[in-house]
Amino acid sequence: MKKNIISMIVIMGVIAWSCSKVDSGNNGLRQSVEKGVVDINRAVSKISGSAGYQLLLMNEATAKSDYSLNDTIDMSDVAGIWDFQPDTVFRSNEFSPFKLFLRSGESENMVINLPERMVFHPKHLHYYEPLDTVYPNNFTITATDYHIYMNWFHNYEYRLAADLSLDDENAGSMDVSTTAKSEDCISNMSRYNFTGGYSAAAMWQDGDTTISSFSLTRDNDTLFKESNIFIRQDDNHMNMGNHMRVEKQYDLTIGAVEIKKSSGIDSIQVFVGGVLQQNAAEIISDDSDSSGSVCQKRDILLTFDDGTTAKLSELIDPVREQLKTLRESLHNMYFAKHIVDYIALSIFFDDHGYHN
Repeated sequence: MKKNIISMIVIMGVIAWSCSKVDSGNNGLRQSVEKGVVDINRAVSKISGSAGYQLLLMNEATAKSDYSLNDTIDMSDVAGIWDFQPDTVFRSNEFSPFKLFLRSGESENMVINLPERMVFHPKHLHYYEPLDTVYPNNFTITATDYHIYMNWFHNYEYRLAADLSLDDENAGSMDVSTTAKSEDCISNMSRYNFTGGYSAAAMWQDGDTTISSFSLTRDNDTLFKESNIFIRQDDNHMNMGNHMRVEKQYDLTIGAVEIKKSSGIDSIQVFVGGVLQQNAAEIISDDSDSSGSVCQKRDILLTFDDGTTAKLSELIDPVREQLKTLRESLHNMYFAKHIVDYIALSIFFDDHGYHN
């Protein structure tokens, strides 16, 4: 009898725990979204004042940064410690009019020491002119992986992993990789790791299956993530070999809240802490309005337990615009392409005796 009573208590406890879990999910949608938004705002506030954030958002245009290469550059070609120490001799037929970097030591990595002025205002790097003022080499790029392969047939491989420091203080790190097998088959990944455990990452892939993703995380916690998958299908109505892209899956995560839309499922699904909510949301699509979300031209209308509703775009304002800017910056990765690559190519051409 005692054994049966104990079993009954255990079963009732499990049932109570299960009900509590479902109820807390149903009652916690508004609170979970609001907490998630607070965490996102806190993260963006923390990183927006960092040197890494300024580097990532840099978009100073300069035609000098455009270049073409039909060759391969590996770490072994540019390894060493390189100090910004420009030569005063003008060269009219070289990659750079002045030799900018001098090898000061050996390293298995590519270690570049240069003034922060050249980094935050790269026009001074690309269009260097001798000045009377000498700026200290207080910015260091330590590339632990570097590889470029490019030819004229749309084959392209690129890898960069680098740690950054300003005035001997950590300014974060970056990882970038790109693979292209043709004009229609390209895969890209870009991540910037800020101090304090925060990271922003973007991934996009083109081909028969198109994948796009952007995320903001802290350590192992996802603060924000938006991703989708499109598949390419023939447009039978046109019957001209045209293709159209059909969305297969859409996911949006804000803290403990996950919103899913999958092909074959009529409604949009909302989960709080893994618990499915009932009648919690619907998608509002407007091709003429790109302000709804970070990655897509859509908004989401959330329905809370008390019957009130709210648009997701309004809940995550104003930080949504900063997230969109971060995503765009990760796609462009100006710092990698127009600073690190420019320096690496300059070193490569100077060290190997190549001429324009």
